[in-house]
Amino acid sequence: MATVLAAHVSDVFGLMGNGNAYLIDALARLTDVTYHAVRHETATVASADAYHRVSRRIAVATATYGAGFTNTITSLAEAVRSYTPLLLIAGDAPTTGMRDWDLDQTAIATACGATTFVIDPATPGATTLAALRHAVRERTAVVLSVPYDVPTADAADETLDLDAPLDAEPVALDEGAARAAAEALLAAERPLVLAGRGGRAAAADLWAVADAIGALTVSSAPARGTFAGRTLDLGVAGGFGSERTLGYMRDADVVLVVGASLNQFTTAFGTALGEHARVFRVDDRDVAPNPAVTDLVRGDASLAAAAIRGIVERAEQAVPRERWAGVDPEHVAGAQFDREPGNDDAPADRLDPRSLMRELDAIVPEQRIVASDGGHFLGWVHYHWRLPSADSITLVGTQFQSIGLGFPSAPGVAAAAPDRTLTVVTGDGGGLMGLADLDSVVRAARSAIIIVFNDAAYTAEVTQYGTIGLDQRAMLIDRVDFAKFAEGVGATGVVVRTLDDLQAVRDWAERGAEGTILLDCRIDGSIVAPFQQEIIENMHKTAKRIQR
Repeated sequence: MATVLAAHVSDVFGLMGNGNAYLIDALARLTDVTYHAVRHETATVASADAYHRVSRRIAVATATYGAGFTNTITSLAEAVRSYTPLLLIAGDAPTTGMRDWDLDQTAIATACGATTFVIDPATPGATTLAALRHAVRERTAVVLSVPYDVPTADAADETLDLDAPLDAEPVALDEGAARAAAEALLAAERPLVLAGRGGRAAAADLWAVADAIGALTVSSAPARGTFAGRTLDLGVAGGFGSERTLGYMRDADVVLVVGASLNQFTTAFGTALGEHARVFRVDDRDVAPNPAVTDLVRGDASLAAAAIRGIVERAEQAVPRERWAGVDPEHVAGAQFDREPGNDDAPADRLDPRSLMRELDAIVPEQRIVASDGGHFLGWVHYHWRLPSADSITLVGTQFQSIGLGFPSAPGVAAAAPDRTLTVVTGDGGGLMGLADLDSVVRAARSAIIIVFNDAAYTAEVTQYGTIGLDQRAMLIDRVDFAKFAEGVGATGVVVRTLDDLQAVRDWAERGAEGTILLDCRIDGSIVAPFQQEIIENMHKTAKRIQR
């Protein structure tokens, strides 16, 4: 197993137990694979998932059986829903039968959408290869089960081709559909190119397509940074975008969507694109119909983008023409940060999160990479934080609507981008849920800043349910001192009550931004992020429809 992994994998994230001790030992003694130890099993998969999202390399995690395996389930479900090619190697019950503490782990994995491969002494290498191949080709999380008594059994000799590629041939392009998309873009008055995380490999061609026809560009939240620096870029789409961005998106008459699912956040609950727009969606899978999509272009994203680029560039060279007539490029370029700047002098030692993020954006080194937890606060990152390039933000947990995966996913980001400043963004609720791996972050990162939005509440619940009259006591959290937690694991901890307290961050940055600094930011929780307000409004609309 270890030899097969080493042929295809450079990093493994794990927590040792009885069910995976021999594997971890073999990786250390027999291979050059780097093993990253985390403190809770949920971080094994969350870190591996984040590692893939940044590096685009296959993700591998390992945990023991029973409770170790069940602790991975939230992260495993997230990885499946995020189409992450991930291998979870987990201990399991012995081949002789279940013990009192064993579970039907295959059934649990199946419930999450993950296929299980079981190691046996006859074909351990071949089974490991098959599991890796399935994860890569299906773009999904896979469980590789290791029965407790198998690691000490005699293994059969196997002849394996470790040089054979794991990935399959790209899905063939529907060239007619791609040509129709190109022709529609050429005929458009107000073309728009929307890139998602699935279009990252096609980013250069998508940029060229947009430049050739004067299209505006925009990306989904996980793909922020794809068009960083492009003058006609609107930033992030949907609820995390500004009203100015949404205005331009709604004016587009032809939209090319590559690698984005067009979920409720990207489409602002179906309102981000004009009802008369022609929307071409490129995807290499059979996808469920989306009411916003008028035309499906089936095929690999890179093949589609390259084909469309060739058509539009040749046409524009022959007969160039202007698009988005009368639009001021500077007005477009300012769209993504066209937000209320916030109050620099928030009362009662409670920070305005908007002005906080603006200040930090100016202080933290520009080559930053963000690992964001889920929660109300994540809007502030998108509204006020610059990202230098694609793969500059991970949002592990959002597909499964989970919080608490900020600290657990961050070590994977640090491993994938060791030369960049890791920025971990979390709330006090999610931060407490994942607190064990605050230590993992400090150990993993060369340079890191952790921003805790500490408002002593589960603010998403307060804004969604407290404001309509539900009892708020269960939505509140006793305020804790995250700065002291940070000091306990070797980081610098700073309680931030006013913007003047950010001098500690300036000092850290001037010293080279080495080590980890945690900011326990005492936030004014009454300031509601626009995307959260959008969710509340949609809830109210849904409730009215049900009442009818």
